[in-house]
Amino acid sequence: MLRFMRRAISSSSFSLSPKQLCSELDKFIVGQQEAKQAVAIALRTRWRRKQLPENLQAEVTPKNILMIGPTGCGKTEIARRLAKLCGSPFIKVEATKFTEVGYHGRDVDQIIKDLVSAGIHQTKENLRSKLKSFSSEIDAIVEEYLLSHLLGPDFPENERKEVKREQLRSGKMDQRMIYVEIPDLEKIVERNTQADALSIEDYLDTLKRYKPGRTLQAYKEKIQIGEAKKTLATQITEGYMKEQNIIKEALEAVQEHGIVFIDEIDKIATSADAIKTGTNPSAEGVQRDLLPIIEGTMITTKHGDVQTDHILFIASGAFSETRPSDLLAELQGRLPVRVNLKALQKDDLKRILTEPENNLIKQNTELLKTEKIDLKFTPEAVDRIAEVADEINKTIENTGARRLTTVMEKILEDISFNALDYENQEVVVTAELVNSKVKEMTKQTDLRKYLL
Repeated sequence: MLRFMRRAISSSSFSLSPKQLCSELDKFIVGQQEAKQAVAIALRTRWRRKQLPENLQAEVTPKNILMIGPTGCGKTEIARRLAKLCGSPFIKVEATKFTEVGYHGRDVDQIIKDLVSAGIHQTKENLRSKLKSFSSEIDAIVEEYLLSHLLGPDFPENERKEVKREQLRSGKMDQRMIYVEIPDLEKIVERNTQADALSIEDYLDTLKRYKPGRTLQAYKEKIQIGEAKKTLATQITEGYMKEQNIIKEALEAVQEHGIVFIDEIDKIATSADAIKTGTNPSAEGVQRDLLPIIEGTMITTKHGDVQTDHILFIASGAFSETRPSDLLAELQGRLPVRVNLKALQKDDLKRILTEPENNLIKQNTELLKTEKIDLKFTPEAVDRIAEVADEINKTIENTGARRLTTVMEKILEDISFNALDYENQEVVVTAELVNSKVKEMTKQTDLRKYLL
């Protein structure tokens, strides 16, 4: 199973070229090509490392990345999409949540512990996804097992059995109550197999041979047939997962393919000549504690030891009040790849509204379609939404692409609240409607221009 996981991870997204990876990221994120290229190269380097001899693999470490850019420009989204694209264990943390060892609060070791938890969850989900491809075989086993209860374990194949089988499949018998033996699959598999690593095919073959009433490795339960189908199918799936060493696979995935995104790293940067006010006395200590983890060390978790040498670390910050050079020199050295992300302009905001696969306009259109409302946006309205968001970003507070959500919610507030009044109607959002809805927002913007 572990070999399958390694092969699945290394043979799909990891084998994409950096250009192909950037193309995939372009489907969800507008612009920021420099950052996309950096993460695409980092991901491809992992694939290249796997092609090297084992003695050389240990020497090749990830080229950790420092992203510099204002809030809402896509830093977190790039890292999250990258992890989702390649199926890597991923965790996002804020640097400000951690304290130096010795202070009250979370220490940085918790980052790796949380990554392991995320890796275990993802390994289980990957295994469930693989088992879904065997759903027809599992349904057939459940079907035969229930037929054995209805007709007896040695009932021959004949017309009557086929009639019962068809009734089971069609759901005509789902409400019928019967006594069903709920088997102890773990003991059954342990008794009938000798292999340490059991494939799904072998596991299902073992279950096909099991007949009710032949062993004491079961207990009876009165249950509806429809419910019994679900219970037995779930038990088969969970039974196989218990047979696998999920913890070992998860630790392997975390060590070889894990990605840690450390946000707000600029908040723990302290310039050398700054006066220590005591508001965050452990900030510099957090940087020192991060050094060994990013460089590579052994972290002990409740699931086992994790070596961090080959985990990819991506740090980010706006650096509006500090500079990257205010970080400890050693920490800067452990984040050798530095990329700058640009603040979003009106044209970028307009593209964000329309270009990504699941853009904001599409999301709201589909949401209101559930209320039988046909929502449309005119080109002028889209242009005006981007213009308003850009204006507010520049005059009040720059929240980047998140500002679009604020503006969009204000425009659709009345339609969403009175959705039943618009049922089976086409609602067109025009530039005039946008102006009428955001009037108060732009008025506040105008006032802010004159405040000192």
